[in-house]
Amino acid sequence: MDNLSNPRLDFLHSQIGCSMSNSPSPFGQWLNGTLREVAYGRLVADFEIRSEMINPAKVLHGGAAAAILDDLVGVMVYALGREYAYTSVNLTVDFLHAVRLGEVVTATAEVVRAGKNIVHCEGRIVATDGKIVAKCATNLIQTSVKLP
Repeated sequence: MDNLSNPRLDFLHSQIGCSMSNSPSPFGQWLNGTLREVAYGRLVADFEIRSEMINPAKVLHGGAAAAILDDLVGVMVYALGREYAYTSVNLTVDFLHAVRLGEVVTATAEVVRAGKNIVHCEGRIVATDGKIVAKCATNLIQTSVKLP
């Protein structure tokens, strides 16, 4: 589908500046980021690090960082407007910098290559000081689940 007639992308455009409590992903609703940028093949959102997202050292848990990346990439691929759902085949995450409870990070998801059955994406989480908190590479594969 092209990006000229895409109701999913249109919906996300309408959510810029809003909490992601209306995300098509229930897990994304819990992560509750704020959409900052929406484009075909690219999403940017801010996330406040809450107490449920930290480890005993009071920094962002690696699993929570991976979840932010995986979910944002998933929503971005959903917004490509394809007929079938896609699911992650793999997710490789590098954890590069710590962020603490209450800090806000910016996550970006981008398509690198959108094939017919496999979509390769990259994502990154960046702290307010510009340091990369985590980055990922992931492949999503087309499923047999038709989307509305």
